[in-house]
Amino acid sequence: MREGENKKRGKKESDLVKESNLTYDDYASIDDGNRYELADGQLQLMSPAPSVIHQLFSYELQKELSRHCESEYFIIQAPLDVILSSNEVRQPDLVLVHRDRLSIISKRGIEGPPDLVVEIISPSTLKRDKVDKLKTYAKYQILEYWLVEPETGVLEEYSLEEDKYELVDVFQGDKQITSPNLPCISLTMAKLMNNIPEHLTD
Repeated sequence: MREGENKKRGKKESDLVKESNLTYDDYASIDDGNRYELADGQLQLMSPAPSVIHQLFSYELQKELSRHCESEYFIIQAPLDVILSSNEVRQPDLVLVHRDRLSIISKRGIEGPPDLVVEIISPSTLKRDKVDKLKTYAKYQILEYWLVEPETGVLEEYSLEEDKYELVDVFQGDKQITSPNLPCISLTMAKLMNNIPEHLTD
């Protein structure tokens, strides 16, 4: 069916990948085995499968957030489409949506700004996460953005101030992670890193 949809447009999947001004419908029609994000109408190929440390840390973070926050928030792990507009579709590693905002959760994904977005960064995603997504998530009014580097055990916490992010704090070790927007959050990087084999962070 997707192939037929592309034929109706007169375009192959490989042609769509090279184009700009694409929409969510174009993005959703691509089925070539790769993962993409749609950034201002332009497809961006995502990096290969996440590393083991990335996946272990993501699991530990989701587990701790669920323990403290699941009565108030839906906690959803990648892969997941966060549809911010018809030409902006991102796939963060983790999102939190308050249960009072259930309406933005659809069968397609999250349709609107989550309350918190988390990106677990690696060398291959450094610029995209720390520069491009920082601007995009602020533009679409996501209240809070976390950038986490599991290899160094550092979490940067950004909070939206009007139309841009301000760096609220940097957490590592036993320093208690709290949030200006999500009072349920209470954890430490030390605890999150505790179940990750040491040789993966050397």
